[in-house]
Amino acid sequence: MLVLTLHRSGTSYFEAACQWARLHPLNERVIAVRHHPMLLAESTRQLALALQSTHLPIAGNEPLEAASVRMGLRLRAQPVERGSATTVAVALSVSDLARSRGGLVGFRLTAEYRYAGVPFGTCSMRLARPAALGVPVENPVNYSTVLHPPAGAVGAATDLDVMLARAPQGRTLVMPRDPGHPVLLGGRSGRLPTLGVLEAGRQAVLLKSGMTPAAVAGLRVDLHRPVPLRGALVETEVESDSVRFLLTSAGSLAAEGSVMLLRPQ
Repeated sequence: MLVLTLHRSGTSYFEAACQWARLHPLNERVIAVRHHPMLLAESTRQLALALQSTHLPIAGNEPLEAASVRMGLRLRAQPVERGSATTVAVALSVSDLARSRGGLVGFRLTAEYRYAGVPFGTCSMRLARPAALGVPVENPVNYSTVLHPPAGAVGAATDLDVMLARAPQGRTLVMPRDPGHPVLLGGRSGRLPTLGVLEAGRQAVLLKSGMTPAAVAGLRVDLHRPVPLRGALVETEVESDSVRFLLTSAGSLAAEGSVMLLRPQ
């Protein structure tokens, strides 16, 4: 758990505190660590769950899930942790509420993260009803012919955080090294959760561009339909100020997003 406190500060506003451990599974094992960007997204996801259980009555029994994510990072303002953990303050706003039979079926959560009073990141997450039940159709893949890239090539701290594999003909596939990864996959079987899709896209862009995680200044992802846990094809396209990534499965677009990269000066 990353959330320490959460309380209401206005009709549609909340304040929270999160604590990010230096030795979190996603972080590099270095003395002075710059926290993995997915900690910001995972904190927002946990805050959304906390809001649904305390302040936002939802329709049905299943919590709403992220259908899209937008993240922005101020790289020079990001905290660097040399001790045990970093405590960050979060200002939250809730908007775009959609209701059905008195309960919420969708809303948007926007979070601004501050350290020592200085903003260093934002995350906007659109929550909606869980994706349709059932296991998505995987692309037919001969798994014996795929090779996982080294962790450093995709901006991962360890090999178990690698989400991709190289297939014949130069294709890149979603292929988590750890199918039960507690953070990126959240114990979900059959389909890739939204933050897993976002991390797969981030890794694909870093693998293609050859740039380091320190160059990532923004990320976004939109889900169109459930993404299988393994086998989705990942393609990247360079745009003017970012690199776009597309995930396709069984011949159909399942998710798309982009990674904003800061070019070397």
